[in-house]
Amino acid sequence: MIPEQTTVAPTEQRGHGLFTTGSPVTSWTVRTALPVDYRVRFAPRLLAPDNPALATAGLPAGPGRQRRKRLLLVVEARVHELYGERIHAYCEAQRLDWSCCILLAHERVKTMESVFQVVEQLDRFGLARRGEPVIAIGGGVLTDIVGLACSLYRRSTPFVRVPTTLIGLVDAGVGAKTGVNYGRQKNRLGSYHPAVETLLDPSFLATLDTRHLSNGLAEILKIALIKDRRLFETLDLHGERLLAERFRTPGGTAGEGGTGAEVLARAVHGMLQELQPNLWEKELERAMDYGHSFSPTLEMRALPELLHGEAVCVDMALTTVLARRRGLLDAAQCARILSLMRRLGLPIHHRLLEPGLLSDALADTVRHRDGRQRLPLPVGIGSGCFVDDLTAHELALASADLKEIADPTTTTATATAREAA
Repeated sequence: MIPEQTTVAPTEQRGHGLFTTGSPVTSWTVRTALPVDYRVRFAPRLLAPDNPALATAGLPAGPGRQRRKRLLLVVEARVHELYGERIHAYCEAQRLDWSCCILLAHERVKTMESVFQVVEQLDRFGLARRGEPVIAIGGGVLTDIVGLACSLYRRSTPFVRVPTTLIGLVDAGVGAKTGVNYGRQKNRLGSYHPAVETLLDPSFLATLDTRHLSNGLAEILKIALIKDRRLFETLDLHGERLLAERFRTPGGTAGEGGTGAEVLARAVHGMLQELQPNLWEKELERAMDYGHSFSPTLEMRALPELLHGEAVCVDMALTTVLARRRGLLDAAQCARILSLMRRLGLPIHHRLLEPGLLSDALADTVRHRDGRQRLPLPVGIGSGCFVDDLTAHELALASADLKEIADPTTTTATATAREAA
């Protein structure tokens, strides 16, 4: 941690000094700056018993860097089923005094109750305030829960993220935000508390099912559509193969060389490039909000039917059609984008995507963005713009168009009705 730089000055200074004759100073302005730095890096073979990366994660770097003696891990339940023996063997090989908290983590339990479960474990372990970063191993829901717990515990406790899902590797694991759901509102409670270090090991993708790989590909596609045309072209050419091979090179491991490594690296770089200048979201026009204007409401109302990335993809499909209707995309680009979504195993429409939900979602987004829509739309492939003038009528027309595209039966019936008219 770098010490804060703080200046305290009287808002109005009367007389010749703070404690001289005249009226006393009764108002002060405090300005403080806390430099923030955190590390995100690829760390293959993370659970190999002789690999010190996990044992030293989150500790001060440099020649005098020491290995930790005590370690508290919070591991998502399914991840523990798959990797528990390897995690335990690693801790023993590294001669750590360790404890493992196993936590069920999915959207329906992404609540303050889960945060309190983690806090209880932090207290029971007797965690030191600064020198024993918590290790969170799991998907984005797990790392969000642990991150929020650590931001609250003693007002700031360091933690390390080890994302085990594709969406965690490229999105949830690399930013500063933590959060849990409240009622029907997604991530309504949260904080800005970046992990001191995030270790990315794509080999965890080997045990991820195809649907969850597609789920993560939605967030990669988001970056491609709004800012990285080369990434889009790569996904268009190789996306189905990467999905089938779980990002592994032939005869190799996931993310080590080849197209899979390039896609992951470009996605992480693109995300961090957007986040770094605006980590605390002082500027509310954010390119990375693409796909996140209507999806939070859709995802929460559709639970447990839609995964996060699937809801994001439906949002992107809708805004792709909106962009086409506004002339920001041509027909061929629109068709190409929607085709790639389908080939990546992602939905482009959902039955709940009706005018009532869209109206509610847009109203909530406007509140979230401080009274303006600030809605990202693609401009061609690989670029974007922000709009503030989207109407309910325009949304309804785009939703109807998307429904026709998604459902050939609807398209045929609609076309027949139009011909009859």
